[in-house]
Order: sequence, then C-alpha cells, then structure tokens
Amino acid sequence: MAKYSTCLLIFLLFILSCTSTPVKENAFIEILDERALEILDPEAEIIILAEGHDWTEGPLWWEAEQSLLYTDIPQNAIFQVSMDGKKSLYLQPAGYTGEEERGGEVGANGLLISPEGRLVLCQHGDRRMAYMDSPMDDPKSEFVTLADRYEDKRLNSPNDAVYDAMGRLYFTDPPYGLEKNVDDPAKELDFQGLYVLRNDGNLQLLDRLTRPNGLAFSPDQSMLYVANSDPDLAVWYAYNVDTKGELTDRNLFYDATDKVGQEGYKGLPDGLKVHTSGILFATGPGGVWVFSPEGDVLARIRTGEATSNCAFSTDEKTLFMTADSYVLKLGLK
Repeated sequence: MAKYSTCLLIFLLFILSCTSTPVKENAFIEILDERALEILDPEAEIIILAEGHDWTEGPLWWEAEQSLLYTDIPQNAIFQVSMDGKKSLYLQPAGYTGEEERGGEVGANGLLISPEGRLVLCQHGDRRMAYMDSPMDDPKSEFVTLADRYEDKRLNSPNDAVYDAMGRLYFTDPPYGLEKNVDDPAKELDFQGLYVLRNDGNLQLLDRLTRPNGLAFSPDQSMLYVANSDPDLAVWYAYNVDTKGELTDRNLFYDATDKVGQEGYKGLPDGLKVHTSGILFATGPGGVWVFSPEGDVLARIRTGEATSNCAFSTDEKTLFMTADSYVLKLGLK
C-alpha cells in the first residue's frame, strides 16, 4: 500500500510541476510610496505569459476573446495569448507589406481598437497608421491607410496611438521603423512628431519631440501624457488638453535621464497606460514606473528586462507587460 501511495504522490507532484505558473526570475516590485499599496501587492508574482520572441510590443487586451494581442516587431507578426499561456500566431505580415526585403523594425508597434471595433495598427514598415480591413475574429493582412503623410511627406514610422472620447486619433512618429533610424536616406520629415488625426481626416502636427513614443490620456482626458525615449532626454511630458483636442502647453512630468545606463535600469521611457484611478503605469529604465497623477514615483515593477509597453485587462485586475522577448502579467488589487 505504501508503495502505491508513494507512486501516487510522485505522480501528483509531476502534474503540479507541469501545470505550475512560470514566475519571472529576478523580477520584483519595488514600493517607494505607501500609496502604491492601494493598487500593488509587493508580494505578487510577475508571471511569464509568453516567451521566446525577438522583441515584443503593442499589448492589447481583447475582451471578447479574453486574450491578449501583442506584436513581435522583428518577426513582422502579431500573436495572441490566453490567460493560461496558450499562444498562437494571429497575423503575419502585420507592419510591412512590401515585396522587397528590408531590414530594421518592420512590424507593427502599437495596437488599439477603434470606436468602430476595428484593429488599428501603428505600422513601422509601411510607415503609416492603418486599420485591418477584416473583422478581428477573422484576421487578414489587408489594411486601409488612415494616415501616412504630413504635408505631402511620408511619415517616419508611427509608434503608439490612442483615441480620445470624440474619436480623434493621437499618435507619435519617431524614426525607429526606418532601417537606419534617424539617419535613413528615406526619411522625408526632418523632425519627429506628435499628431492628431481629426474626424474630418485632417492630420495636425501638435508638437515636435526628439523621440516621441508612448502616450495616454488622464481619465478625464484633460491631460495627455507622452513618453520621450531619448537616452539624452529620457522624460515624460504632460500636456493640457482643451475641449477641441488642442494641446495648450507642455510640462515636464518626470525626468529619468539620470537612470539611463545604470546597472539594473535597462530601457527607456516607452509605452504607458493610465489606470482609472489616475495612476500612471509607464515603462522606463528598469521596468514599469508607477506614478501618481502629480508625478510622484510610487513604485517600480522591476522586470529585469528592457520593457517596451504595458496594458490592463478591462477589469484592471491584471497588468500585462511586453519586456524584450517576454510577455508578463501581474495581478493588481
């Protein structure tokens, strides 16, 4: 009897080891202000949801499918992963549809869902904002251009985007999708811009930044936060927004330039999201920085990787993070 009990115990341990959730090594939550405890559990585990990629970006929670879409930019692909880690290829190609082979960051970067329910992509390789011309549950690499030129000059490579409540599309346009980055001979604009695509189709330049990247609105949409992923100016800005969608001024929200290059601080200000409480989750040197609306650093989620972007589930109980070759998830209070 003891022999069979031992075998059963070994079998159960084997099953548990096969189904145990993979925890990201060397990742932890650094609490810097007790206000962070309202939303973060310092003992919560940072879970590996997917891995083995070249460079992950664009996390987008798809409520209807209870799964996450995300991009692998070098692979020019979008993947889908369920909450239990089941991963599949969703769309390829995703950011470059040309026939000539080319280098650089060709895939799609930021992903979002339009007010009409379409998948909208920041396409590095095709240098445009576009939407997928098929339902999300029947993905095809057929796209319709939303914006690809400013004053008859091709955009650099749209990077991240967000809609406001009126359906206006705000996006950033750094040079990262160009083969030789800012020095690429195919670059037509002599600046990197922050834009809004208005409902009438007019593309308006709102500001020029050295390396504009992630962006998100405050819950009442009176503020627009924008990351600048420049190693020499690694900052986040906060813009006041009026009722017409105009940016009335630019204020320095936080400067993390002194952390760039330090041990344990891989990465730069990149993608960001704002919780309904007003707390910002912004990828930056070392992982994800958690800010109060006033710009106080409440915590850092230290992923151990250069972290590109983040997203919430609809109920805000889960934070997803794209970090180098990984997709990570963290339970929130």
